[in-house]
Amino acid sequence: MSETRRIDAADPANPYFRASIREAAARIRSGGVVVFPTRCLYGLGADARDPAAVGRVFDIKLRPKDKPILVLVHRMSDVERFAERVPAYARRIMTRIWPGGVTLVFEASAGVCPLLTAGSGKIGIRLCAHPAAKALLEATGGPITGTSANISEAPACDDISRLDPRIAAAVDLILDAGPLAGGIGSTVVDVTGDHPRILRDGAIPATRILEIAQDRAQMG
Repeated sequence: MSETRRIDAADPANPYFRASIREAAARIRSGGVVVFPTRCLYGLGADARDPAAVGRVFDIKLRPKDKPILVLVHRMSDVERFAERVPAYARRIMTRIWPGGVTLVFEASAGVCPLLTAGSGKIGIRLCAHPAAKALLEATGGPITGTSANISEAPACDDISRLDPRIAAAVDLILDAGPLAGGIGSTVVDVTGDHPRILRDGAIPATRILEIAQDRAQMG
């Protein structure tokens, strides 16, 4: 069993919370994989710029290599590091909805790890709202993987007590923030074309996303 640190996400100023985040970030920077909380579910975090670390995430999840993995970023400007282009309507969605709620799928830039895109040429990106995830991204200093902490095709984990023991044994650190909200995940939107395309319904209604995308008055 990997080391587990019980954290209170409601008190990010707590010294133990901050020390736990620093330790998790250090593990990620050194190529490790960490279980961490998001709004709904626990995720597997690794340095999204490190192909070996991303490969470990696939191995731990027993995830087929033809299934992509999304990336979590700390700030909107980080999107430019992974996306070949960011359409104006995508910027409107980012500005008005992020953090949380929506995962945007961009055309991947040339330097993106091929494992993340699964050969599709596209990369999913989200700005996370959970306090622990935000703190981890800030401490890590770079984008991390945001896939759920479960064996591929198995139920996702919203409570560390239900974390698959194979995952618990394989990761380098577990950040336990207690039971999470669970429920519906993010809405997934393809923004590679001239207009947004809803790939998966989720937390943010598709009608709202489409309205924002079409609202050119919000560009400035």
